[in-house]
Amino acid sequence: MKKITHLTNPRLSAVAILQAVIRQKQSLDSALEKAFIANPDNSFIKALCFGVIRYYYKLTALTQLLLSKPLKDKDHDVYLLLLSGLYELIFMRTPAHAVVSETVNATRTLGKTWASGLVNAVLRSFQRNQEALLEQLEPDFVAHYAHPAWFIETVKKAWPAHWRTILEANNQQPPMCLRVNQLKHSREDYLAELQTLEIHAQAIPYTNAGIILNQPIAVNDLPGFAQGQVSVQDGAAQFAAELLELSPGQSVLDACAAPGGKTGHMLEVEPRLQELLALDIDANRLKKVKENLDRLQLTANLANANASDLANWWDGKPFDRILLDAPCSGTGVIRRHPDIKLLRRPEDIAKLAKQQLQLLTTLWKTLKPGGILVYITCSIMPEENMQVIEQFLTQESHAQEKRIDSAWGQPVSIGRQILPVVNGMDGFYYARLQKR
Repeated sequence: MKKITHLTNPRLSAVAILQAVIRQKQSLDSALEKAFIANPDNSFIKALCFGVIRYYYKLTALTQLLLSKPLKDKDHDVYLLLLSGLYELIFMRTPAHAVVSETVNATRTLGKTWASGLVNAVLRSFQRNQEALLEQLEPDFVAHYAHPAWFIETVKKAWPAHWRTILEANNQQPPMCLRVNQLKHSREDYLAELQTLEIHAQAIPYTNAGIILNQPIAVNDLPGFAQGQVSVQDGAAQFAAELLELSPGQSVLDACAAPGGKTGHMLEVEPRLQELLALDIDANRLKKVKENLDRLQLTANLANANASDLANWWDGKPFDRILLDAPCSGTGVIRRHPDIKLLRRPEDIAKLAKQQLQLLTTLWKTLKPGGILVYITCSIMPEENMQVIEQFLTQESHAQEKRIDSAWGQPVSIGRQILPVVNGMDGFYYARLQKR
């Protein structure tokens, strides 16, 4: 992505980031990381980018109603200014007159003074007719739920009783969830410490160390964060370490480990492991694992390798436990990564399922007889979840399901599925397998 130079105009900085996601197919996290040079408006830019992408399908439908004819492709920046202005008018607290004025001024900074009148007319027209225009979108599921058509149809088929709730949850601001490091203190003690600082929070049900904050705050404002007393981690991700049934002296593999949240949690649950190997294909992301472990004052063996290529990393000694947090569509964490709506394609699901089965089949060879493998995705697609496990069990005679008897999520044919719900957990799938 080109270096963003519009430091004096945060709306144009947001447009440049949106261009990187929509046109160049970068992830939003990556585009933001590359763009955030010294800019006092970072929080506003981030909110605007997340909002426009989260409601992209609604905003584009509104723009089609408001424009008499489509803009030319070379004026995509003006189009994104319109989407940003509409998002601000609907969802942000910026005074309406300031939204219109600043968005119009941004067209002049772009050197497209011809667009000033157009942008002014479109935004003022929306102001006058907002209720009627939004009502006009109601019958259009793509616009109303702000998701692509293929995704809506897939979720309706997979979860006929829950699809509306899933789509609505995906459009919510995600809660900030924490995991208390129980090597240092109890969850109850940490909740009490938060209360003394007037940081309101509650325990996450079914977890041993999870906390959900009423309002997100900067991590550096969390007591003891720098000293490793607490980590940011969704409640649904915290079941991984507990399902592994860890005990002293075990040898454990954390495949696809980055950024290291589950790695750290395993060591917090059982610090007396004989070995924990954290493996990841991405060297830069593996650095995040080390940074997280350093903050927690914990250690593991780190290896930069493709988990499917055993010859490059496995020494032939089998593991007692394996955690396979498989690469997936991310369709269970859209509220945290709304760009998934724009970047994911329906054909990706089958490709990912094939990769997941290959990883599972390969890593199974490294598991001891009697050992346990926990398979995880942050997906809600059955094709990536129970269907992968069902296929694996038909081809691997020494594998059997080790049932998960828990109250969280819901049982499916094999394993348990957590669906994203408003203000609840992210969407995760878990299956636990044991080698005969």
